[in-house]
Amino acid sequence: MPSPLRRMAVPLLSAAMLVFAFLSLACGPQSAGSDSALAAMLKSQAEAWDQAIIRRDAKAIADNMSADFRHIGKSGDMADRAAFLRDLMSPDLVIHPYTVEDFDVRIYGDCALLCGRTRMTGTYQGKPFRSHYRYIDTYVRQDGRWRVCSVQITALPE
Repeated sequence: MPSPLRRMAVPLLSAAMLVFAFLSLACGPQSAGSDSALAAMLKSQAEAWDQAIIRRDAKAIADNMSADFRHIGKSGDMADRAAFLRDLMSPDLVIHPYTVEDFDVRIYGDCALLCGRTRMTGTYQGKPFRSHYRYIDTYVRQDGRWRVCSVQITALPE
């Protein structure tokens, strides 16, 4: 006669497998191909944000950011939404037009990760600067709108 534990093992294992399968479908990444329209929209939104940054359009930059936005810089420093906007709008900073390479979008329900690599140039307090970095922008859908809530960059060798 099988033990009570053995009799419960098969139904418990089956239930665990069903839960795992559900979570894998519900929380797993959706490739850009499975939702190409959303991925294209997010890419376009990210490109518009980059252009707003170059133009120094404070309203357009802010409109794309969540209220709880955070930026983690290449040296690990953190800035909230207000500090990030203040730094970008500083008359000391001029960012030249730049392009994004190795761009990728991964969508997870109401969250999307936008990754890429950028070589940025410009001036700060009249002195030229160069920056090569990889980034990840986290976008979330809030109140029906997608907004960037977090940006993290990692310095790369020039």
